[in-house]
Amino acid sequence: MMGLAAWFSQRGFSPFSFQQAVWQAMAEGHSGLLHASTGAGKTLAVWGGVLQRAMARENGSTRMPSGLRALWITPMRALAADTLVSLQAPLNDVLPGWRVGLRTGDTPSSERARQERAWPHALVTTPESLSLMLARPDAAALFAQLDVVIVDEWHELLGNKRGVQVQLALARLTTWCPGLLVWGLSATLGNQNEALSALVPSVRKTGSINEPVRVQGHVDKALVIDTLLPAHATRLSWAGRLGAPMVPQLVAELEGPGSTLVFTNTRSQAEIWYQLLLEARPDWAGLVALHHGSLDAEVRAWVEAGLKSGQLKAVVATSSLDLGVDFLPVDRVIQVGSPKGVARLLQRAGRSGHAPGRTSRISLVPTHTLELVEAAAARRAALAGQVEARPAPHQPLDVLVQHLVTVALGGGFTPDALFVEVRRAHSYRDLSREAFDWCLDFAARGGDSLQAYPEYHRIAPDEAGVWRVAEHTQPGRLVARRHRLQVGTIVSDASMAVRYLNGPKLGSVEEGFIARLNKGDCFVFAGRTLEFVRVQDMTAYVRRAEGRKRIVPRWEGGRMPLSSEMARAVMDLLDEAAEGRAWHEPEMQAARDMLEAQARISHLPRRDRLLVERHRSREGHHLWLYPFAGRLAHQGLSAVLAWRLARQQPNTFSLAVNDYGLELLSAEPVPVDETLLRTVLSPDRLLEDILESLNAAELARRRFREIARVAGLVFTGYPGAPKSNKQLQASSSLFYEVFRQYDAGNRLLTQAQQEVLSQELDVARLRAVLTALRQRRIDLVDLKSPSPFSLPLMVERLRERLSTEKLSDRVARALKAMGAPAQ
Repeated sequence: MMGLAAWFSQRGFSPFSFQQAVWQAMAEGHSGLLHASTGAGKTLAVWGGVLQRAMARENGSTRMPSGLRALWITPMRALAADTLVSLQAPLNDVLPGWRVGLRTGDTPSSERARQERAWPHALVTTPESLSLMLARPDAAALFAQLDVVIVDEWHELLGNKRGVQVQLALARLTTWCPGLLVWGLSATLGNQNEALSALVPSVRKTGSINEPVRVQGHVDKALVIDTLLPAHATRLSWAGRLGAPMVPQLVAELEGPGSTLVFTNTRSQAEIWYQLLLEARPDWAGLVALHHGSLDAEVRAWVEAGLKSGQLKAVVATSSLDLGVDFLPVDRVIQVGSPKGVARLLQRAGRSGHAPGRTSRISLVPTHTLELVEAAAARRAALAGQVEARPAPHQPLDVLVQHLVTVALGGGFTPDALFVEVRRAHSYRDLSREAFDWCLDFAARGGDSLQAYPEYHRIAPDEAGVWRVAEHTQPGRLVARRHRLQVGTIVSDASMAVRYLNGPKLGSVEEGFIARLNKGDCFVFAGRTLEFVRVQDMTAYVRRAEGRKRIVPRWEGGRMPLSSEMARAVMDLLDEAAEGRAWHEPEMQAARDMLEAQARISHLPRRDRLLVERHRSREGHHLWLYPFAGRLAHQGLSAVLAWRLARQQPNTFSLAVNDYGLELLSAEPVPVDETLLRTVLSPDRLLEDILESLNAAELARRRFREIARVAGLVFTGYPGAPKSNKQLQASSSLFYEVFRQYDAGNRLLTQAQQEVLSQELDVARLRAVLTALRQRRIDLVDLKSPSPFSLPLMVERLRERLSTEKLSDRVARALKAMGAPAQ
């Protein structure tokens, strides 16, 4: 057995200073957060601290005690196997008596049984599998010797309910193990202090543990961000299309040696660009692969193995390959379209040169002219370290209700003690006792409206006042089984398996897409053209159909909004362009024709001004505004403006939004002047007007499906017999209506409305934008023809309702009117 420093030396390198800082902090009993770039050596930093603590505790003893000592939480099953290999690497030399195991939803039952007989010293798992372990009757004994918990890729979990699930699990573990160390690993976070607070459960008794620390990993690792420019500036669309003219440049970049990851923002884009590459280079069949979350696990595993071995020239992928899997042969990364966020750009760049000292390179491929500006803005913001914050959700009560049942299964609880414990989790730090008691009552009897139904009586106190699930009874066993089958907070869109007739499974697509197909329709999936045959038992059966017209599946959630940091960087560049100072950037030079046309026909948007454009066409009266607040905020803003303008004067509006601005098209003229604009752009009564202008009840009803599943109101089905999306939506809608009519104070209804406002409409950002607009000058421009910035908004709207005239013809006519070159 050798020391950790000797193990490093044997391999010809020495530990970085930040790794040594983590080892020292862990030796002194500190929890903490390690923030360092991808591929810098974070895993060895924290794992080395775990091993050193274990060696110090054993103090040279040849007899290795049994029991679980370390828990490694990873956000994805795909990362778990790679993590296991990394953790095992130093064990034979440094701590040969230790065993590391793996426990996720993919772990075979035989391996689970082996673990039950003798638990490994360290276990790699996921948030969902950890919650299942907490639901074991012997959970307290299982974790009694736990010393350290590591949460990998904490930035991926922090901002969602899975992160809240981890917070609650850590609060439970630190109750059982008061000296437990908690460490998080992260690469791209703009709010590191909040991330640390959310990671480490707070302790009310001063001095019971050492203060948590934050370690910043500084490694000399070069980052190159560049852009593939069009051969001719006029070849990129001003209106926002696929970007196919950039295929020759992309093919040329892939010609060289080495492997490349080609990232897209959506699964639909991945399918399209995979096809475009193979159409351009048919001889690359077998050398170019496709990877996204809807493909079958075996297909994804084959692609990942090909990347690791260096056998693949390129893989077209989505965020399914964003996180920590180590693909050392990957020389560079290409991002098709705007990354929309600095953190996403840096995360994906880190997939190349995934080792200390190696250069990470990412090249951006704009799909339309404004994405040239976004590319330059993204590089500026990334190199300046302007990374987005990821705030933790605030008091999601559906997760708390689920946790109450989990803890009741895992040995039980007393309400007073559990209330104190839950408040140690960052997201529930200001939870009121009233809200906690409401959740307790809801888990116990379904609240006021469901108390007559025994299946919603899930937990109850025993004679000693300990709340448990009565697993000795038939109803209790049913509650336990259903709960353990659907523990977790991920609620994906109901999907349907895609399988060849008498052949293998290809993956899954959303049920709603399949529902729109008729027998014989063709679509592209998994890089193949498939003919739809029939649906049976939640499976879409298909056959190969080469050479026929096809469509591409569209998955929900595909449009990522522009982040605030990116929006500010774009506005800085437009300010410079308006002053003639931006043309030294190659991307800005390529976009110069469009930007100068915008300045000539209208104005360029500026940081201290709001550009508002008016135009009358045969379609009606157009009003365009450019707040640069992102798609979600513009969705709410467009609805509010239309609502407020219609109250001033009755009118009918058609709405369109993108990341830059919004369009209101009205049947009747709108008498807009600066006074009216400032009135309708006021942040006053914003929440009330949003709720009145949108079908907020319908939005909340859809959101409630997720909440109902997490809180255990609806059951998704047993293995092999899942319920359809239609069944789940019908069930959750029924609960929604029952609560709305007979239990108006139901806190899950309030949560649904809050999530719609915060996640679907980004009301906080919208309010901040409206407040800022009060300080801006308004540039109100009457247009003789649509401006270049208005064109993408027109296309957004026209795509949804095409006339007998082709979209391309209408766009061409608009371009001709503004004096733009033909495209």
